[in-house]
Amino acid sequence: MSNFEIRTSRLVLRQLTSADANRIAELGGDWDVACMTSRMPYPYTVHAAHQWIDDLEAGERVFGITHYGELTGVTGYMLAPDHSSAEIGYWIGKPYWGRGFATEAAQAVIDYCFKASRVQRITCGHFTDNPASKRVIEKLGFLYAGSAPCWCEARRLEADAVRYYLDKRAPRLRLQTAISWLKTG
Repeated sequence: MSNFEIRTSRLVLRQLTSADANRIAELGGDWDVACMTSRMPYPYTVHAAHQWIDDLEAGERVFGITHYGELTGVTGYMLAPDHSSAEIGYWIGKPYWGRGFATEAAQAVIDYCFKASRVQRITCGHFTDNPASKRVIEKLGFLYAGSAPCWCEARRLEADAVRYYLDKRAPRLRLQTAISWLKTG
């Protein structure tokens, strides 16, 4: 696979490599980050980060979120088997919270999914005790789909969560984001 990047006004979303494992474990190993994701274990070891990078599931596309070359978090999507829908996810390292990186990165992934693939619907969610992620999802124009418990690997339990969707053809408020896609290598 050639290298692929999505560029926004402040961020570069790029393919993860094994060289990112230490940084992912460092940022994702913070309880306040891990406990708000569904799949991240706690503690998050470098070994676990290597395993995750090396064994992404079929249909899963993950990008490191970088700001001035520094990895600040991760975003990506999982395609449905028929490629008509995708679920997006994101997390930002605690030192970078409050800067709008999650919103900007997730918007770029949404734009990519809708413009460069067959995806017609995007879903996402957040745990009910994560108001910051709720604000990101609202800013992105997602619509409420319902509530349901969701497994949280860090907490090792099912936690209350809220689900949302975004249809490609539905009118909605959208952030204006200039993005570009680059293939290198």
